[in-house]
Amino acid sequence: MAPEAAELLAGTTAQLAPDPRTNRLVPLIAGGVASGEILAALALEQRWVIAADRRAFVHLAERAAGSRTARAFVHLAERAAGSRTAAAFFTSLAEGETLAGEHLAAFAAASGVTGEQTRAYVPRPGCQAYPAYVSWLALNASPADAILALTANFSAWGGYCARIAEGLRRHYGFSDEACAFFDFFAQPSPALDAQATAAVEEALESGRLNTGLARAYGSLLQSYEAMFWNSLGETS
Repeated sequence: MAPEAAELLAGTTAQLAPDPRTNRLVPLIAGGVASGEILAALALEQRWVIAADRRAFVHLAERAAGSRTARAFVHLAERAAGSRTAAAFFTSLAEGETLAGEHLAAFAAASGVTGEQTRAYVPRPGCQAYPAYVSWLALNASPADAILALTANFSAWGGYCARIAEGLRRHYGFSDEACAFFDFFAQPSPALDAQATAAVEEALESGRLNTGLARAYGSLLQSYEAMFWNSLGETS
């Protein structure tokens, strides 16, 4: 069954791969054209995203494990269907967000973000639609469907981060420390991929994966991802 799970993940990722033209900002950063103001806004927006996503992944891990903390939010039919593999996947995601948040501080500093700016910053609605939807998934989607949707989106996000890291080094003179946030997400994670495959395999075997819903969730995530970048690009 593992090959079927791996094929489903790969096929869904390919099916939901965004048109490169939908993201207007990443090419500007990669080419050194984006302003310092945009880089600072990127750091400030990501500070909100990382915190929200981490809490969403913690909640998904609790739901997947069938914990008492999340029980009040879970439909009766889901309560008896705990999944250690799904819980492990979301726990890894939450731990990754914690580490990414630590790396983000160096990028923010290199972009000239001050403590006063951080405290006063009001995030853009278009930039925060993505984490808001991830939080919606944490409350409403089955953990198995969320894994498939999120994994498909991570591929595009990782590609964007790789291009940004290269552009920051080449055109803006950012150090490795300042680029670590983007390097972290750009690097392949075989361990995380293995966890996703194991969780999807388990969900397939137990009949708890709705691929149609998962793809719909993934499509929305890709749209909100594009909205994040394009809203950010409107920074004047």
